[in-house]
Amino acid sequence: MTTDQNFDAIVVGSGPNGLAAAVTLARAGLAVRVYERNPAIGGGGATAELTLPGFHHDVGSAVHPLALASEFFQRFGLADRIDLRVPEISYGHPLPGGRAGVAWHDIERTAAGLGRDGPAWLRLLQPLVENVKAIADLTGDALLHVPRHPLMLARFGLRTFEQGSPAWNWRFSGETAPALLTGTFAHAIGRLPSPSTAGAGLTLAVHAHAGGWPIPIGGSGAITAALAEDLLAHGGEIVTSTTITSLTQLPPARIVLLDLTPRALVDLADGALPARYARTLSRFRYGNAVAKVDFALSDPVPWAATDLRQAPTLHVGGTRADQARAENAVAHGRHSDSPYVLAAQPSILDPTRAPAGQHVLWAYTHVPAGSTHDQTEQITRQIERFAPGFRDTILASVGQSAAQMQNHNPNHIGGDIAAGAISLVQLVRRPVLSGDPWRTPLAGVYLCSSSTAPGPGVHGMCGYRAALSALRHEYNIKDPPDLSPAIP
Repeated sequence: MTTDQNFDAIVVGSGPNGLAAAVTLARAGLAVRVYERNPAIGGGGATAELTLPGFHHDVGSAVHPLALASEFFQRFGLADRIDLRVPEISYGHPLPGGRAGVAWHDIERTAAGLGRDGPAWLRLLQPLVENVKAIADLTGDALLHVPRHPLMLARFGLRTFEQGSPAWNWRFSGETAPALLTGTFAHAIGRLPSPSTAGAGLTLAVHAHAGGWPIPIGGSGAITAALAEDLLAHGGEIVTSTTITSLTQLPPARIVLLDLTPRALVDLADGALPARYARTLSRFRYGNAVAKVDFALSDPVPWAATDLRQAPTLHVGGTRADQARAENAVAHGRHSDSPYVLAAQPSILDPTRAPAGQHVLWAYTHVPAGSTHDQTEQITRQIERFAPGFRDTILASVGQSAAQMQNHNPNHIGGDIAAGAISLVQLVRRPVLSGDPWRTPLAGVYLCSSSTAPGPGVHGMCGYRAALSALRHEYNIKDPPDLSPAIP
């Protein structure tokens, strides 16, 4: 590898966190180079033609509830750089008999559609929605410090432990509201009910009624492109198709940020880590996995509940009890015959994603870590259950098992797209218990992936916080750099 140029900082990995870190460092005036093992940048934030020509699919995440709430993306001015379309419906949930629950961006409209459980929905979520900034602080890296909003922490905590316990049904009398809420809990790929899945799901539900769940026009790759453009405009470099297997491969640099998992750091360090720290990283737990299918469709999905034809995001899994059975089967190492399916139909808002009149559908289900099962039939059957005639719209599909997900992105150990199990312990100790968990014992070396605080999601905060830590420790730069869209 060439070392004919000196850099202030090296970033390994070009996912949203790696690029967020690189942008932050470059905006502070540092010379930055990014290395990416794949031919294309973006990691879980890429968009590509995966099925047929003209059909553009999101490789990883498709919908971005945290993009508008993220401090990094707010400072970066993401909404001013790309078209983030906020739909009227944040997410929908089909139920047997052609019924559905609909989480509108408008919380009052949502409650009105939930019948006798509407007031319960408002009592549960409205106080949190009205204090969404405090919730964003609480569920971000503020967990590492004394909370600035203790009353809101108490409110959020009580609701989390209620919905994460066997008492999760006590406030609801119908079937629709609890099913609708549970669809958000299942994003966390864990046992239902449990505090960790409830906390993650309540956060998503709050953002659904606050900023909304936006879809980037042009796909998630539009976010990656905006980050890369800013990095290059401020003197950064990106090198693709380059696999880093040892820290000794890298050119000399004062800062090295790794958008990699703790396991990868242990391997790259070649025994240079202190034994105790290496053991701690080795004990970091990875969670269960996803198996994904991308569909090219001749027509929109024919959902029996017609409101769902306007919903870019859907949780397909039946009742609360149905979803709990499916997720708990996975938690016990089994595949579910009637799985929970997270689906996105971005082309109903974004005509650039498919040829005129045609559509893309992004879908995944949860499976045990390391599964080699192609879940195309199980996902197709579950969608067909609530959208009769769906099979007839399929022009092509490409399925990826959990093992194949790891092959594409080694950060997804065993297919774990969260890059680490989501548990109460690992939300605080991610990957180590520290007020500065991004900094490692190796001089100038920092972790900045979703395996670090504040955890998974396309928000850039892991990279941003790691970069600020590096600037503080290596250059004594204590004020965050200006990230606004204005380019000199």
